[in-house]
Amino acid sequence: MSAIDKLSPEYRRLLELPLYGHLGTIRPDETVQVNPMWYEFDGTHVRFTHTTTRQKFRNLQHNPSMSLSIVDPDEPTHYLEVRGMLVETIPDPEGAFYVHLGERYGKPLGGTPADAADRVILVMSIERTTKQ
Repeated sequence: MSAIDKLSPEYRRLLELPLYGHLGTIRPDETVQVNPMWYEFDGTHVRFTHTTTRQKFRNLQHNPSMSLSIVDPDEPTHYLEVRGMLVETIPDPEGAFYVHLGERYGKPLGGTPADAADRVILVMSIERTTKQ
């Protein structure tokens, strides 16, 4: 049974809602970088939009470990953390996934982003979960 299969519906819903998550990656100097991110859960993996020109992308090239924390908006003392690895980087030169996430989060972007040529989809496995 996978880590996702073990999650109760009350925690799994946090992955399915369009909430902001805080994504942690490890910098080359071994310190942690954490940033708020849009995401989408496909039932197995978590997907993020990003560019190849940013530090977080370089962090993942150095160390593919990732951790995403999501706070329950209905009960802020509850959270879900999923930990895993970068398992795939998919080129997104039209920025289509970025536009899709904008719509998912109620922020239509109105066309191709200016940095579309550098856009990628980061695909994160889910190896472990913790919750409260």
